[in-house]
Amino acid sequence: MKSRSTSPKSAKTPAAAKDKKTPKKPTTEKRRYNSVVRQQQSSETRELIITSGVKLAHEFPAWDWKNLTFRAVGERAGISERTVYRYFSTEQALKDAVIQRLVKESGIKLDSLTLPEFTTTIKSLFRYMLSFSAKTKAPEDPSFSSVDQERRAALLRSVVEATPGWSEAQQRVVTASLDIFWQPSTYERLLNGWNFDSEQSLATLTWLIDLVETAVKEGRRPEIT
Repeated sequence: MKSRSTSPKSAKTPAAAKDKKTPKKPTTEKRRYNSVVRQQQSSETRELIITSGVKLAHEFPAWDWKNLTFRAVGERAGISERTVYRYFSTEQALKDAVIQRLVKESGIKLDSLTLPEFTTTIKSLFRYMLSFSAKTKAPEDPSFSSVDQERRAALLRSVVEATPGWSEAQQRVVTASLDIFWQPSTYERLLNGWNFDSEQSLATLTWLIDLVETAVKEGRRPEIT
């Protein structure tokens, strides 16, 4: 009677065991490193987009921002239009980001504006404007409108703080008077209409602002209740 030899049903040869490799899972440290790198790259790309938009704004021949488009900014930044869209869902959002960067670049701090500092603020503003190529009046743009509202609110607050006991109407008259000096069109009128240079224009505005501030200090209220 022959004996039966038994063998394992699923015997694994050393070669088969060697060929079967267990995939390695990425470590937590590596994932964290990749995440940090991606965040840094994303931040750098966003900064590149905004910086490119600011450079374009300085070069526009007019205060017309219709040409501040995804395509124009992308070409200036050396990236695709689609990449710009990934960071800013609309061109208005892109313009708002550029406007806020320009405000920061100008060094004007609306949240801490006071009436005694108004003359210095105006000088800084118009000297900053000389860095732009634009010379013509700006059309209405939502980006400018939002900044204008913020600026007028800051100016009114500074006047209210300096004129306790004055009526609201009187405070608004003073604010509106000072706001005239803040308008680019006023500065451009002195430059182009009167052919003043920048220093003559600033001297004119400074003298007029001083008249209003002196009236406030001496308590000479507008003749309105």
